[in-house]
Amino acid sequence: QVQLVESGGGLVQPGGSLRLSCAASGFTLDYYDIGWFRQAPGKQRGLVASTTAAGTTHYADSVKGRFTISRDNAKNTVDLQMNSLKPEDTAVYYCTVAGYWGQGTQVTVSS
Repeated sequence: QVQLVESGGGLVQPGGSLRLSCAASGFTLDYYDIGWFRQAPGKQRGLVASTTAAGTTHYADSVKGRFTISRDNAKNTVDLQMNSLKPEDTAVYYCTVAGYWGQGTQVTVSS
């Protein structure tokens, strides 16, 4: 059974860091492009970062220099390291692979 499970969300103060992880089961991430998306209340879901199977990464302008996407093929996970967090980063974060989506993890940036 194909499943993606995100973890690592939570409440953090502005300027803080969080590391999200997306664990896959039922297939191997090595061969797929992977994306992290986010959706804030009242807004459309949008791409945050992506990595191709070949390792090419792409970031939304709003997170460039602050977020880093990486995959751990041994663990079959893809992580999103988020630094210098801002209140506008508050959203539910989702990973997606091959048309599958996880359930999302809430990130709240607030003092």
